[in-house]
Amino acid sequence: MKVILLGAPGAGKGTVAKLLTALDGSVQISTGDILRGEVQAQSDLGKEAEGYMKAGDLVPDSLIMGMMEKRLQQPDCEKGFLLDGFPRTIPQAEALTELFGKIGITFDMAVNIDVPKDIILDRLCTRRTCENPDCQAIYNVKSNPPKVEGICDKCGAKAIQREDETEEAISHRLATYNEKTAPLIGFYEDKGMLLSVEAVNSDAVIEAIKDKLSL
Repeated sequence: MKVILLGAPGAGKGTVAKLLTALDGSVQISTGDILRGEVQAQSDLGKEAEGYMKAGDLVPDSLIMGMMEKRLQQPDCEKGFLLDGFPRTIPQAEALTELFGKIGITFDMAVNIDVPKDIILDRLCTRRTCENPDCQAIYNVKSNPPKVEGICDKCGAKAIQREDETEEAISHRLATYNEKTAPLIGFYEDKGMLLSVEAVNSDAVIEAIKDKLSL
């Protein structure tokens, strides 16, 4: 499958992507992973992106699209891909449409995971993340706490609340999402390429996608 996953921070895009990879071997792709990979490899694109990141600036769309073009043509994408949290803006969506045409990709649909704001706030405020950059395991103090409070089960490092997951920070992230990313719902709806799923659990989203794609 070739699917774009949309939804507010905390809607469950990453979880849904991981579950979908098990269905048909599609690969989960996020711009964060691509950026880290290119910077670590010290590719030309990675070096250029690193300069912006070190200065605290956003990496320009032109660079992001260059990395996305490279990533989508790697062999593991032949079975399909799940774009997790990309595109984030209308200009990125328009550039992605052009890129798909350029490299001959026909994608199946964009899936909007629609979760109520109060549930998103609760999910993110209770999330804890392993501070070890090589681990980054995610927990939830209510639904999936670490066995020892504040300690990662997998590597023994601290499981912390990220600075961007306080209630104030989350409210700001949601406001940014509503301003810049939510318009993508209309963008793909106008193209007849949108599946919107109102669900508070990942299984319901998976079933809706499987039903739409007849999997």
